[in-house]
Amino acid sequence: MTRTHSRSDSQARGRTSTAVMTRALLWGAIALATATAARASEAEDRKAVAALDTKYQKAVQDNDTQTMAAILADNFVLVEGDGKRWTKAELLKSTTNGKTHYERQEDSDRTIVVYGDTAVVTAKLWAKGIEDGEKVDYQQWFSDVYLRTAAGWRYAFAQASLSLPSSATR
Repeated sequence: MTRTHSRSDSQARGRTSTAVMTRALLWGAIALATATAARASEAEDRKAVAALDTKYQKAVQDNDTQTMAAILADNFVLVEGDGKRWTKAELLKSTTNGKTHYERQEDSDRTIVVYGDTAVVTAKLWAKGIEDGEKVDYQQWFSDVYLRTAAGWRYAFAQASLSLPSSATR
């Protein structure tokens, strides 16, 4: 048995598929607009990371373990210029053992580049104070990697140079 389609059946199917496509496009546009609105602009991301990096440097200077812990990613790693590695737990412990305190923990010549959900901060750090019981006053270059998470930006990785020669400082 063959079925014949009337012209009105074809028109109804055409209207239905057009309505379905229109709804799908509308929902897709809404989803795209929502995702775009939810994601900050690159300039806003740089500003947010700069503020967080400044807050972190201040927390280090003040031995503010709570603020440092909130900013550092759980799997944070710092690699110093001589190859020594620090985890989040080791870094936080160094703020409470009384052997490290800074008068200054300031950065300059800072640049921030954002690559989607990753931001890289490069700057020159001036550290002055006591490290592991020894008096220090040095500058070094560093690069910090921040990752965007569901909870906001987190400081995930750092690489520091060896101390700069005194002729290259301040």
